[in-house]
Amino acid sequence: MEALLPLFALIALGAVLGAGRFLPAAFWPQLERLVYFVLFPAMLVATLATADIRQVPVVRLAAVLLGAMAVFAWGLWHLRQRLGLEAAAFTSVFQGALRFNSYVGVAGAAALHAGPGATVAAVALALMVPTVNVICVAGFVAAGTLGRGGVKKSALAVMKNPLILACLLGVGLNLAGPGLPGWSEQAVSLVGRAALPLGLLAVGVALRLSALMRLNPGVLAALAIKLVLMPGLALALAWGVGLDPVARDVALLFAALPTATSAYILARQLGGDAELMAAIITGQTLLAMVTLPLWLRLVA
Repeated sequence: MEALLPLFALIALGAVLGAGRFLPAAFWPQLERLVYFVLFPAMLVATLATADIRQVPVVRLAAVLLGAMAVFAWGLWHLRQRLGLEAAAFTSVFQGALRFNSYVGVAGAAALHAGPGATVAAVALALMVPTVNVICVAGFVAAGTLGRGGVKKSALAVMKNPLILACLLGVGLNLAGPGLPGWSEQAVSLVGRAALPLGLLAVGVALRLSALMRLNPGVLAALAIKLVLMPGLALALAWGVGLDPVARDVALLFAALPTATSAYILARQLGGDAELMAAIITGQTLLAMVTLPLWLRLVA
């Protein structure tokens, strides 16, 4: 619990700064853009390029994280009629159940297990970011909220995702041998250090308490899957495949993370229900401040 408190404090500070108009409203989208396109990719490249990936049980970690994601993606799609949601609303619930907040995940892993935790978290991102983007875009396509042009645009956006490109570059440099040569390692690492505190502030700014007034079965389903059922299945799988304590904790953490704030932007761009997405993001982020410590206490 103590390891996560500083993260929640930064998110709360972001919410206060955003609500108090301490800085112009136009500042925060630009800050999030800087974090998303420059700072966070730099952190991923620096971590993956220099980490000893051989110490990470990649196959078993993938089985846990991607297996849990696949189960609930399949289950939600087959239960869409019972939820009684329109196509646009369903895509927001689908995103809310599967997407995860990378900033909170990496910061939490580093807080729990320092360098080894950050390394496992970077590998988890390399596995999960491409997978969740493909699944969610496929969900928009299958739900019929995209036109032909939207499908092409979405596919290009996935291929140009800065986090995916950063993971590929970091792993490529690692496998090539030297990692980041000379002074570039310190420079890229220094840039990446700013990603997590600024990213957590941006998470807080994005919270919209007014959106919580919109509660329906879709919101409740997304909350239950992401904060209770997904981590429960991931923990069972982690025990089943015999993950070591560091990899197990990081897998549980990533399975229990609230939805990424970028899901709101995608909902607007790809024909989803943006207001419902805002309710899911806000509800999950606030409740995760309770559920995340409880899950981690369970395995402590």
